Parts: sequence; structure tokens; C-alpha cells
Amino acid sequence: MSMKLSQLFAVFPQLNWGDAALKEVSSVEFDSRRLAKNCVFVAVRGGRHDGHDFLSEAVRIGAIGLVVEDATRVPADFGGAVAIVSDARQALNRLAARWFHEPATRLFCVGVTGTNGKTTTTYMIEEILTAFGWTTGVIGTINHHVRDHVWATEMTTPDPLSFQRRLQEFEAFDAKAVALEVSSHALRQSRVDEVPFDVAVFTNLSRDHLDYHPDMEDYFQAKVKLFHDLLARSHKPSRFAVVNRDDAYGRRITSSGGATLWTYGEKDADLTFELLSQDFTGTRVRLRTPRGEGELSLPMPGVHNVYNAIAAIAVGLAAGASLSTCLDALARFKGVRGRLEAVPNKKGIHVFVDFAHTDAALEGVLANLNRVRESAGLKNRVITVFGCGGDRDKGKRPLMMQAALKGSDVVVLTSDNPRTEDPWKILHDALKGADPSAITSRRVRTEVDRRQAIGLALEEARPGDVVLIAGKGHETYQQIGTEKFPFSDFDVVAERIG
Repeated sequence: MSMKLSQLFAVFPQLNWGDAALKEVSSVEFDSRRLAKNCVFVAVRGGRHDGHDFLSEAVRIGAIGLVVEDATRVPADFGGAVAIVSDARQALNRLAARWFHEPATRLFCVGVTGTNGKTTTTYMIEEILTAFGWTTGVIGTINHHVRDHVWATEMTTPDPLSFQRRLQEFEAFDAKAVALEVSSHALRQSRVDEVPFDVAVFTNLSRDHLDYHPDMEDYFQAKVKLFHDLLARSHKPSRFAVVNRDDAYGRRITSSGGATLWTYGEKDADLTFELLSQDFTGTRVRLRTPRGEGELSLPMPGVHNVYNAIAAIAVGLAAGASLSTCLDALARFKGVRGRLEAVPNKKGIHVFVDFAHTDAALEGVLANLNRVRESAGLKNRVITVFGCGGDRDKGKRPLMMQAALKGSDVVVLTSDNPRTEDPWKILHDALKGADPSAITSRRVRTEVDRRQAIGLALEEARPGDVVLIAGKGHETYQQIGTEKFPFSDFDVVAERIG
């Protein structure tokens, strides 16, 4: 029986969905245990798998509805309903939103996209909107959480079923808003197409994910979808695009669909700032916005965090919060796990753990640390520990080495998550970005064991030096081969000099 997608719910009001329906066969192996009798199976085509290949198995287990792009693949003996669609990903999105009663329509939805700063910005947004009186859920790289309720996650933006389920759970805990990290993968794979966004934020764009995108322009166009498509067609009455004007790609983003465009940057923008002072404990800036002026005292180092804070303040203002509410909230902000997080120690070293895993992110965080050092009139050294992820864009490895050398006095090259690649091969690729003299002078040192590499940097450091441990941030594991082993940069520092 062939039918339109919209008819499935009318015909099967008691569908057994939940975890029974297909997630994304492009990112996970097919597992028949995730299906159940009386479920609807959505055949999604992915980069590694095609859901149509598992239609017979779904029917054998007891699926009573199939959503397919290719009707010729449906088993001949299947007597249930078949919905033939042009895009199974979009169909799964619509079905998931409908099944979980479209919670996004009742939430103030903020999508944050960009290469760097997404996590910190969403946490700052949470801080501001909570101070405004709105319980706010966060969905992103570290976890999903609302109030004291936390769910683990393995991807920045979850699949449509998990996403819509999470929004429904947020509503159950009285959430009024959600701050969502929106990855380029999620935008390209239509995971958030059913979200009527109130605000879309663009932080910046630099080289990343070129193992997935063919080039930077394709990467950028995936990000632009959030503004020129999803925000533009949102039915929310008051919509805002918040864009970093100091980023070259940000300057290419325009308002569309009636959304208000607010730009932010150091000057010539709707929200601007003037740096007043900074040290390793915090930053103070003068802020000018469409809703007035004020002084922001941010208990975090680095101008890059000022950019994140201004983006979050713009969201707060768009939601109706006063500027003073936004400033007071961020003055109490405690930071984000693994985002330029200071690690206390007994040696008197300024140790920071950061998630920077691209050349631009590494260059940016080191530039900020050096600016803080110069502002304080310090002559101490900067020592950087970093690695490059395996099974990811190999082209950025020498670029990361160049970024590390540009901002460091000493670089210790080590492993990140080598995954299924030879760790020494990854190090060799990164070393192509180092001048031979940097190696012979021991300005660059290599240690494939990350625990030993961190120890080497801490032993090298003297009181007052800055040690940046970059790449893994909040992660509590290291993936070697296909197995994840317990590992925390924070724990290693505590063991060595805590």
C-alpha cells in the first residue's frame, strides 16, 4: 500500500517508534536490535551505508511501515504501508518532529554554528537566558543538559530522532529555550530542518572537516543554510541573525526572510567592544550594543572569549533581556570544561587545557595567551602540547604545526586520537610544517605517548611559564584503533604537579 508521508500517522496511531526507527545508516552500523515489531523503518542513504539494503531485515522483524526513496527495493511480499519520498533524511526529520509533538515550536530556539566557539557560546547563552528567567537546555559537543539533568553524547548535533526526543525531555523539565550547536554535518544531513529558529549565530569559519566537505566553499555553504534557509523560513515572529563581522566568511552572510541582522566585532558593527584590560584570570571590555552601553567583566582570559560573550549577549538582547542582565550573568560565568580552562597546580605554572584541534583555533588561542602575557609585561615562555586526530583531514596537520610554532617557545608534538592510523605517521605529517632548525634546536620535540608528552612539557616549564595542552579539551578518553581508553589531560596534570 503506497501512501503519502503524512498519512502514516493517521493509519498507524500506535506506531512503536522511540529507539525502534532507523537513526542514520551513514554513521552507525545497522543493528537489528534497534528495530521492533510494528515500527516504521526509514531507509536513509548515507556515505557508508544505504538503508535500502536493510529493508528485508526490517520486514522480517516486523516493520509495518517503510519510508523509501527507491520503491523497487521494497520486498515483494511486504504487505504494509510504503511511503515513497524524494529525500528520506528530510522525511525522517518531519516524522521525528511529528512523533515527539513538535517541541521546538514552543521553545525559544538558538542555533550556533561556526568552526570555533560554538560550545562556549551556547553555555554563555544558557547563563544569560537562565538569569532572564528561562530554563534553558543545551545540546552540543560536551553533552546535552537542562538544569541538573545531563545526557551523554557522541556527536555535536544528534540525529533527528534523538534530537526531537531530547527537546521533548527538555520541555518536560520546564525548559523555555534551547541553545544548540549546529554542525555542518547536521546542516548538510538535514538533522535540524524541522527547527523553527528564533536566533541563528555565526562565530567564525576556518579549515576543518575537509575529510567530509570537498572544499572550504562547500563547508561555508553548509553553514549558510542555517541563515538563508532555516532561519528565513522559520515561522517565529521575531527572528535574528547574529554574525561575526570580523570574520571574512561572516561578512558574506546577509539577512533573508525578514530576519533582523545584528553584526558584532571590534568596530563597525552593531555590537562592538573596546578592550580595557586582561590577564590570565579574566578580561574587561567596554561594550556598545543596539540596547545601550556597558562594561563587561568576563572571568575568562582571551579576546576570543570576548567574541563568544558578545554573540551570547546579542542572543540575550534578542530574547528581550536587558543589557545589565546579560552583563551580570556573564560576570558570574564559570567557563566551560576544556575550553581554555585553567588547571590549578603546585608548581606555579599557568596550565590551560583547550579543545583547539584546528590550525586556526590553535593559532587563535596561542595569540590570545601571548597577548595576555604581553599585557601583563611577562617574559615567561609558552609551551604547547598538541596532536592531530587520526582518520581526519591530513592537510591541516602541517598547518597545525606552523600555528603551534608561531605562538610557542617550545612545542611538544604528540598523539591526539590516532584512531585507526599509525600514530607515528600522523606525527610525521605534522612535522612537515616545521622548519628543520626548529627540530635540531629542540624547539620541537616529539613524544607519541600523550601522557609522557604532557609530563615532558610540565617538567620543562618553570614557575610563571604558560603550558597549553590542546586538542582534547573535555574528552575523558583516547581512541586508539577502534577502542576508547580512559584518558584525561586534567588527570595527567593533577598526577604530575597537582
